[in-house]
Amino acid sequence: QVQLVESGGGLVQAGGSLRLSCAASGRTFSNNAMGWFRQAPGKERELLAAISWSSKSQYVADSVKGRFTISRDNAKNTVYLQMNSLKPEDTAVYFCAANRYSGSNYNILKTSNGYDYWGQGTQVTVSS
Repeated sequence: QVQLVESGGGLVQAGGSLRLSCAASGRTFSNNAMGWFRQAPGKERELLAAISWSSKSQYVADSVKGRFTISRDNAKNTVYLQMNSLKPEDTAVYFCAANRYSGSNYNILKTSNGYDYWGQGTQVTVSS
């Protein structure tokens, strides 16, 4: 059974940092692009960042650019989201997902298409 399990969420004060991890099991995603999304109450799910299988190509949404960084460790079948300078508006459930795409085209990475596997999400709450 394929599983993506997020961890690292929690409650943090504004200006603080969190590092989310997403560990995959059941199959390797070392040849797949991976992404991080978030969804706040009453809002649509938002693609925050995506990374190609080789880490050569990365996309980061304007809303978090300069504060969030995506990375991966294929040997551990794990993808990370480092979140710095957190703001109350970053409060949401954060999801990781695996894409069927195995290339490094930036214009494909920046879309929300092709994500076949999803984690259950981890709550991030930023207090003011």
